[in-house]
Amino acid sequence: MKVDLSAQPLIQSSLQSDDPQISSIEIQLNYLRSYRVMAIIPAHNESSMIGEVVRNSCKYVSEVVVVDDCSTDDTARIARKEGAKVIKHIYNTGVGGALRTGYRYCLNSNCDLVVQLDSDGQHDPAYIPVIVNHLINGESDIVTGSRFLNESHKEYSVVRRAGIRFFSGVVKAVGHADLTDITSGFRAYRIDAIKALFDIEDKHWAVDQTLRALILGFKYEEVAVEMPKRLVGKSQFTPSTFFLYPISMFKVISIALIFKRRHKTQ
Repeated sequence: MKVDLSAQPLIQSSLQSDDPQISSIEIQLNYLRSYRVMAIIPAHNESSMIGEVVRNSCKYVSEVVVVDDCSTDDTARIARKEGAKVIKHIYNTGVGGALRTGYRYCLNSNCDLVVQLDSDGQHDPAYIPVIVNHLINGESDIVTGSRFLNESHKEYSVVRRAGIRFFSGVVKAVGHADLTDITSGFRAYRIDAIKALFDIEDKHWAVDQTLRALILGFKYEEVAVEMPKRLVGKSQFTPSTFFLYPISMFKVISIALIFKRRHKTQ
């Protein structure tokens, strides 16, 4: 879905945020004149929120792509109605698999920049210009929205915050980068980064992708983004998943270390 720049030259937060990045300073959509920007939204049974997320995302990008990961509700129909290109999986692959499908579509669509955000409403699409402009002006390859660079992380449970800090610590130790919100799915990429990081794991894709990006030398930055707790649906993070994550994470870390060793020998 194309944006009519003459009809909508400026944007404001779709969620009426108090963040000065998007409420006090209106951000121009000039990047859409020079870059083809596509948004990927992986979704599974998010019919209650997908319409609003797609509708608001369409304001700030050239095209929105929803990858419906075998939903059993009206996610696909609603997303299509709101203007998204919908790619539907016939079986559930997980977030990593849905993102790979979205990346493949973008790589075949002659785009310059890719934004990805969650379908549950936690990622305010009004931050898309903030992240994209940071990507362009900072000459970065990847920019991630971080809730730990503002106060919004305090809304999450102690278990959730501890999990995010744990994974961020793992990346700091292995990738030698001081990042604050490694599990954030609100990201923007240059297309060259997508080409190099296409083959991500189905589980723990964020850690896998970030480690590979750092090993390959991509310039990786974070920008403050408010991420309130999801209003509807059920989070995948529970005390049980938190304690099981270090075990399942072993595979991802092992693959990253092997990848790092092979890269050094090339």
